[in-house]
Amino acid sequence: MARKTKAEAAATREALLNAAEEVFFEKGVARTSLEQIARHAGLTRGAVYWHFKNKADLFMALVERVRMPFESLVEEVNNADTDISPLEAIRLACHAGLNHLEQPSRQRILSILLHRCEFFSDINPIEMQEKFGEECLDGMLAVFQLAHDQGLLREGLSAELAARLMQSTLGGLFHDWLRTPEAFSIRERGGEMIDTLIYLMQR
Repeated sequence: MARKTKAEAAATREALLNAAEEVFFEKGVARTSLEQIARHAGLTRGAVYWHFKNKADLFMALVERVRMPFESLVEEVNNADTDISPLEAIRLACHAGLNHLEQPSRQRILSILLHRCEFFSDINPIEMQEKFGEECLDGMLAVFQLAHDQGLLREGLSAELAARLMQSTLGGLFHDWLRTPEAFSIRERGGEMIDTLIYLMQR
């Protein structure tokens, strides 16, 4: 019985996050109330407060759905092929990240964070974007440093500059795509850009 109750609680939490994703995307975060989210999920406001302290807490839980620490992506690649070079690990990890982003739910959540979230309560969207950017940069830097130490980067290219070049490329790609996602496939265009950049970076 306890197990069923735990499963039901998890299902309720997911239903609330799904509803928040849809209503935030439609109305924006600041203009959405917890009452609207609960109603959209077919639940009560009490159910929202059972799982989340406030709207900021719910929003943070929603954004966690799209967080893809670069270290985890590289680890997945390395687990699949232990003989892979650092540059190939970066390339494949970036491709994996782009594949994730083409899922409609991830696209909506990123769009909410970048374009439909104003400053409110305890949420600073700019600060959150910077935090995710720093995490991504740190993860890439560690792998690019391995590539540098193994003599894989072209002469004169530091690990830090390589990581910043990749981060800037990905950041610009995300913003262009989220403005008009129907204009191109981020997986296809992004994959081509990543492959080209890695090619230009290597010795």
